Amino acid sequence: MTVRARNEKSRQLQLRLKRLQARASTVGADDRAQLCALLDDIQTLRDLLMRECAQLDEEINRAMFRATAITAYGRGVQAVRAMRRGH
Repeated sequence: MTVRARNEKSRQLQLRLKRLQARASTVGADDRAQLCALLDDIQTLRDLLMRECAQLDEEINRAMFRATAITAYGRGVQAVRAMRRGH
């Protein structure tokens, strides 16, 4: 997913959360149907956020592995150059 697409998705999730907060502040404690619907919407949003977190974790792990590989490659190249120079 591109950075722009991820940012748009994040904005949509934030907007959805704000709407749920606004809805929660208007629901009466005695309105069981509204409370059940609100809880269902909150659970749905929570699931989406957890999926997004898992995807971000995967991307972070891939980036760390790449950085480690690049660092190891760089060290190997430096060692070869040092051996060629006779150090």
